[in-house]
Amino acid sequence: MFNFTLQNEAGNLVINLQGDLDIEATEIIEEELMVEIQNSTGEVELNFQNIDFVDSSGIGLLISLTTSLKETNRRPTITNISEDVKMVFTLLQLDEILGRDVVLL
Repeated sequence: MFNFTLQNEAGNLVINLQGDLDIEATEIIEEELMVEIQNSTGEVELNFQNIDFVDSSGIGLLISLTTSLKETNRRPTITNISEDVKMVFTLLQLDEILGRDVVLL
């Protein structure tokens, strides 16, 4: 089961994600979370502390989301990445694709 909570810290949006970032989570994010992001301002932090698994749909969503935020001059970051997810990100060179300032390994 995937869910998320939102926090506003110093004008920036912190999104605490929990569960697996898979096709089901991608649908929830596209339908619910994207509206919250669009209605906010400032930087966006995706807190991966409680994410243990990311599949290809989750990777695609991260690429799309960070690209969209950067196009609107908003700084996205992905923080607190678990060792298992970090290994996937490293294998896919996601820090190279999204930027080392986005993926905080």
